[in-house]
Amino acid sequence: MRIVTPQQWFEVQQKADGVKLIHEPWIRPFYRCNLWHITGRDRDALVDTGSGVVSLRQQLPWLTERPLLAVASHSHFDHIAGHHEFDERLAHPAEAEIMANPDNASTLADLCIGDQMFEAHPGCPLCYEEYRVKAAPATRLINEGDVLDLGDRRLEVLHTPGHSPGGICLWEAATGTLFSGDIIYDGPLIEDAYHSDLEDYRASLERLLTLPVRTVHGGHFPSFGGERLRELIREWLTAHA
Repeated sequence: MRIVTPQQWFEVQQKADGVKLIHEPWIRPFYRCNLWHITGRDRDALVDTGSGVVSLRQQLPWLTERPLLAVASHSHFDHIAGHHEFDERLAHPAEAEIMANPDNASTLADLCIGDQMFEAHPGCPLCYEEYRVKAAPATRLINEGDVLDLGDRRLEVLHTPGHSPGGICLWEAATGTLFSGDIIYDGPLIEDAYHSDLEDYRASLERLLTLPVRTVHGGHFPSFGGERLRELIREWLTAHA
């Protein structure tokens, strides 16, 4: 297994509308979480925090130069393992217990952590048996209809269960941007986790189908447009009719 330095672990890409993509390029695409940094006038938001293998705060110190809301789209390990590094941690009530008391089963780490996940290791070989998600209790619970006010932009919380019970999306109506977590992205969807629910999944996707979405920033794989979103949802609904 190739060894890279911790300084090489993260890649940052500037997107439109004050949004940055942070990801871990040495994690293979299927397992690689997208971390979305959203810049506001008064504070920023970070949607998901990745695998926790390398410290976000140490390698990307600019993340905490301004007030930051660390938002969990849901509580699977690849999305929350860096949350403990931030002071303001937001999550849906249905994910709160796992955030506060994570283990490798409840966060799905048991199913994923291994050679199949990594192209390289940071600094030294990982001992998979020692991998643990650190506790990061939510400091604020967010639910359907709540608004994250960044000063000059507003992100509405949409409760979109199905992939997990407390899965959320963030919807910015002013730009038509959806931060969709793992309920929808342009790649193989996980709908059979231990707490997934297909009826909830259907209802959440049907709801998203009604939004005037222009851009989707998902939890995995590249971003895409509104037409592709509607195509993906219709394909899913047809396959699960």
